[in-house]
Amino acid sequence: MKVAVISLGCDKNTVDTEMMLGILNAAGHELVYDEAESDAVIINTCAFILDAKQESIDNILECARLKSDRLSTGSGGPKYIIITGCLAQRYEQEIIKDIPEVDAIIGVQSFDKIAEVLNKLELSAGNMKATKSSVSEEPVPDGADSKGDEIIADLAPLSEAPISGHKRLLTTPTHYAYLKIAEGCSKGCTYCIIPSMRGKYRSVDMQTLITEATDLADRGVKELILVAQETTVYGVDLYGKKSITELIKNLAAIEGIEYIRLMYCYPEEITDELIDLMKNEPKLCHYIDMPIQHASDRVLKRMGRRTNEAEIRGLIAKLRTEIPDICIRTTLMTGFPGEKHSDYKTMYEFVRDLRFDRLGVFTYSPEEGTVAASMKGQLPGFIKKIRKDRIMKLQQNIVFETNRAMVGRLMDVIIQGRIPEDDVAVARSYRDAPDVDGNIYVETDVDYISGTVIKVKITGFRDYDLVAVPACDNEERQ
Repeated sequence: MKVAVISLGCDKNTVDTEMMLGILNAAGHELVYDEAESDAVIINTCAFILDAKQESIDNILECARLKSDRLSTGSGGPKYIIITGCLAQRYEQEIIKDIPEVDAIIGVQSFDKIAEVLNKLELSAGNMKATKSSVSEEPVPDGADSKGDEIIADLAPLSEAPISGHKRLLTTPTHYAYLKIAEGCSKGCTYCIIPSMRGKYRSVDMQTLITEATDLADRGVKELILVAQETTVYGVDLYGKKSITELIKNLAAIEGIEYIRLMYCYPEEITDELIDLMKNEPKLCHYIDMPIQHASDRVLKRMGRRTNEAEIRGLIAKLRTEIPDICIRTTLMTGFPGEKHSDYKTMYEFVRDLRFDRLGVFTYSPEEGTVAASMKGQLPGFIKKIRKDRIMKLQQNIVFETNRAMVGRLMDVIIQGRIPEDDVAVARSYRDAPDVDGNIYVETDVDYISGTVIKVKITGFRDYDLVAVPACDNEERQ
């Protein structure tokens, strides 16, 4: 069949999508980009916050419209709609009830069955056609009654080991890839629905990850980006101890891997051993993504977080002392239930003092089924937004000052692509994670191959992005 896949949400979802694409490709299906030209469309959904749920629902409804058009007019559009990911896991019954165009729902622990589900749908449609043709001479429209009377639903228990080991069809540029090292979360933050959608924390076996990373390196991947709901407690469930440093050492030993980037590190789980490894392992980027959510001890406690302002300040001071050029990214939340102006002021002053290199801020979203959703002190949306906007304005000024100080610095960058009309190459440094951080625009008429590493000199900046030229003593590394 011709199959289109829509991938929504986070980079962990991206890895799941890439495994599904690999499974479909191995099964002989033709992958297409246009849902209107497909026989089946698979939507890998997100349901982390309200906006993500709405985006998922909008995509499902648009595909449902295409399917209805096909049935009524014979125009292009999918015969089958398959929903996977977090929305499918969380709202199976609601989807079955409210969106009859959906033919199959596959949970987060069952997406490796995607080819089998497609085969079942085709078999069901074939049987339905044969039955109708035996009692009527009227032709059966292509795709009519494609799912018969029953929707296919496959939601395996969330306690099972993470799906892994499948050869992926990468959707990222060939020089970098995400490596999902664990599934689920056991922290139990009061605002988060992830444990009920993804289960408790389950690490992927280390040898499986090494094998996968070796395959990625053989295919030209130079940068591995380690992701999970939390990377810093990797291995505790399998090996009885934090094993993230051992994993990184094994990945760094793989020929062809030049950079390893660490995301989603909870501050209370960052050890001296990990800091020492980042300091001394050349392949481990001096970059850490460390979501802290807030700075007020009172709010952190209500959130169910396991740290406080003093500990976070101490950790950041240690990181910057041990690794002076480290780039620290974090995320914050405004408008958590019961957040007072004094709590917000504490967070504002915290950002002002700590001067994060990268910062994302989002407003609190009450998610049904979470403890926080039923807490007293829910704040109006406009207050959440005002507080968010003020912190982002502060951060913008911090970033502009930081970028101004970068002018004149020499840096190694990895080429991402080119904008011919502007005569610039688009690049990233160790300070820039793809999709969430800025770019470096290199003014050059050389058409570098994506993945090429060159040395540049920073000459200026445009808002959050830097501008550079190739360094005079530059030597390219392919």
